[in-house]
Amino acid sequence: QVQLVESGGGLVQAGDSLRLSCAASGRILFRNAMGWFRQAPGKEREFVATISWSGDRTYYADSVKGRFTISRDNAKNTVYLQMNSLKPEDTAIYYCARGTLQGRTMITDYWGQGTQVTVSS
Repeated sequence: QVQLVESGGGLVQAGDSLRLSCAASGRILFRNAMGWFRQAPGKEREFVATISWSGDRTYYADSVKGRFTISRDNAKNTVYLQMNSLKPEDTAIYYCARGTLQGRTMITDYWGQGTQVTVSS
């Protein structure tokens, strides 16, 4: 089993920044991609960003490109999502996921419980 625990969510104002963290533990396998997804009220879960095992490949949803940055520290088994210039439409529960990259698509196998991000206007 793999456990993914997100942290760093909160209530901020439009234009502010937040950094989410996802700590992985358990049977962690090497060469896994990690990613972030989000789900807003009444909407389906959507892809936000993903990063390869080595960190040499990153992909973003168009809606966050240029504002969000995904990174990872494999020595700490932790992946981060730096979110800048937050907008009210970024309000959602953010989920960390582990998986593999097939081209630019992340295929997930484990999920965290999520952390709430709320951006007020």
